[in-house]
Amino acid sequence: MSVANSGLQGARVIDIHAHAVLEETFGGAGAFGPELYAEADGVPVFRIGDYRLRGVRYRGSPFMEPALRIAAMDRIGIDWQLLSPNPLTYFHYIPADEAIRFCRVHNDALAAVVAQFPDRLGAAAALPMQDVGAAIAELRRTVRELGFRAAYIGADMPHGLSDAVMDPFYDAVSALDVPLFIHPASAGIDGPPGPASLGLFELDITVGFAMQETVALATLLFGGVLHRHPALDICISHGGGAISLLWGRLRHAAHKRTWVPEHLRPEGRFEETLQRIWYDIHMHDSQSLDLLIARVGQERLVYGTNFAGWDAPQSLDTHGMEPLLADNARRLLRG
Repeated sequence: MSVANSGLQGARVIDIHAHAVLEETFGGAGAFGPELYAEADGVPVFRIGDYRLRGVRYRGSPFMEPALRIAAMDRIGIDWQLLSPNPLTYFHYIPADEAIRFCRVHNDALAAVVAQFPDRLGAAAALPMQDVGAAIAELRRTVRELGFRAAYIGADMPHGLSDAVMDPFYDAVSALDVPLFIHPASAGIDGPPGPASLGLFELDITVGFAMQETVALATLLFGGVLHRHPALDICISHGGGAISLLWGRLRHAAHKRTWVPEHLRPEGRFEETLQRIWYDIHMHDSQSLDLLIARVGQERLVYGTNFAGWDAPQSLDTHGMEPLLADNARRLLRG
């Protein structure tokens, strides 16, 4: 399938949800890894601290080989892709000095990958969120010196997304005029474990990710983050989790619960606030997408694939909205 070669500005299909694994980062977080090795039976293992992911072939795949990534993008019909950190390696809970070192190595390595294919790839920064000052410094470095287009963080960290300690970070993101992407990770990799029930049947991924995305959105909403930072653009993965399904319940809470901030109480303010969020439509279901569109409209929907991941589409799945999604992505990425 032929694709455009004129960079982000001329791209017909823009994928904003694509993670990269980088050889240079192995061992970058000290004892936490990451480490990639093969067991005696030849099965690859990706280790982060005490967590082990078995059976995912990173080496020799588009995750780690830029030329293979570009070839796979061509086969599917993706013109341009934003590369972001592997959710297994957010490292938001490890000692700050190790996280700072890892993020710097990661971002330098990612910049080198993008430099090989500057018309096809862009980068989002890995950030050490347990130290907000260091995260701000690294984001400024990556945007100003490396040309990164976005900030990228997990949904969970030692402090909450609406904690006052995050306000200087949100101010910095807004001042740099880049979007902030929030994406979940399996609980317990380097932070607190999640509910034991999520350990069954890979529910930590299939259900737990949606739960984290929904909680993140509700936290941003009720915590007043978008009210305090009117220039902040935030994109949430997978259609915002279950936000469109829980819309009515959360809206009812916005009008009825005594703890809801005054700025959120006026009629229509709940809807307006959630329509300021950007939503990646990697959702696997057209009816779910229809419901999301009914809630938030189409103006802030962008195309994402989890490229090369277990749930990535094998062909374009833009639901007939290719021009709209590409134009939205250009606005989001300041392209």
